[in-house]
Amino acid sequence: MATSRKQINEGVRKDYMEKVRNFLTEQGEEILVTASNELTMPWADAEGNEGYIVLTFKVPTGSRDGTAYDGHAEAKNYAYDVEEKAKKAEAAAKKKAAKIAKDKAVREAKKAEAEG
Repeated sequence: MATSRKQINEGVRKDYMEKVRNFLTEQGEEILVTASNELTMPWADAEGNEGYIVLTFKVPTGSRDGTAYDGHAEAKNYAYDVEEKAKKAEAAAKKKAAKIAKDKAVREAKKAEAEG
């Protein structure tokens, strides 16, 4: 009997999930399986803060219109989005600094006028 695409994807996902689980276990990490496609591991930092990291494994199939998933294109889109957000944040910071300087000058002028 032929293997379906869904069964193949499931096998690939399980294989990679197991490889990552084994690697992290060998590194001394406690690995918890919290779902069929999810590994969770607790963490603690030097300041005593604690939490969990969740790793989710999925094999994307693409969009409903039949367009296959392209990880390279997704990575390029993400890099572009990050770059655009950084540019917007820089522009906002410059605008804020200019406003602060303007407001400070106005306050100083009012103060000088009140004193003089």
